[in-house]
Amino acid sequence: MLIVENLTKRFGQSTAVDAANFTVEKPALIGIIGRSGAGKSTLLRIMNRMTDTTEGRILFEGRDVLSLTGAEKRGWQSDCAMIFQQFNLVPRMDVVSNVLHGTLSKRSTLATMFNLYPTEDVHKAIDILDRLGIAENAAKRAEALSGGQQQRVAIARALMQDPKIILADEPIASLDPMNAQVVMDALRRIHEEDGRMVVANLHTLDTARRYCDRIIGMRAGRIVFDGTPEQLTAGVARDIYGADASFNEGATSTAIDQPIAVPA
Repeated sequence: MLIVENLTKRFGQSTAVDAANFTVEKPALIGIIGRSGAGKSTLLRIMNRMTDTTEGRILFEGRDVLSLTGAEKRGWQSDCAMIFQQFNLVPRMDVVSNVLHGTLSKRSTLATMFNLYPTEDVHKAIDILDRLGIAENAAKRAEALSGGQQQRVAIARALMQDPKIILADEPIASLDPMNAQVVMDALRRIHEEDGRMVVANLHTLDTARRYCDRIIGMRAGRIVFDGTPEQLTAGVARDIYGADASFNEGATSTAIDQPIAVPA
């Protein structure tokens, strides 16, 4: 389904992603963990075609998405929706219009200029908001919502694209624990109920272990771990984050019992 092959991104003398390789054979919720600067965000931006690669290929359903240009590239970005840490909503615009922005790539320039949406799209947007538990906020300005609610609006906007893959770049890093749980629960349900692939950069090990089917650990641009949550022991975590990272010494190979905050 998805093959990332020898993916490398250099910025001058610095290598942000260093020969990354992994294969996803069926939809899963995949967490990517590692220190700040490990290459997590760059990897997702390459996958979405927001950043070009230096070397390597990304094959999705047999097609090299890094070779796409023009309308085909925009089509891929619609199939591969992106969710950001800071939501990227239009603050003074109402919630439902923000969600409808997920259809921009499929609309004419004239419809976009005059903010015209088909009735069925409006109904679909409200249905998605209802699914995420925030339909009552559809007419409110986005800036009036809490951070957790805004992130659910961003998820709704991504779902309006009807994507095959959702990429989430630190989707809960700026949220309090309660809202972080709500957002992660939503991403998990989207994967399970819709059969969509979700790839999320995460900043705590307990979140990765609780929600993900598979975890990829990155260090200095390289993938140094690729396995199940059960395989993510304290020793493996030190390999990812460095020997100076502080973890629960009593953790076993099957559990890390306490929430473990680590550098993003």
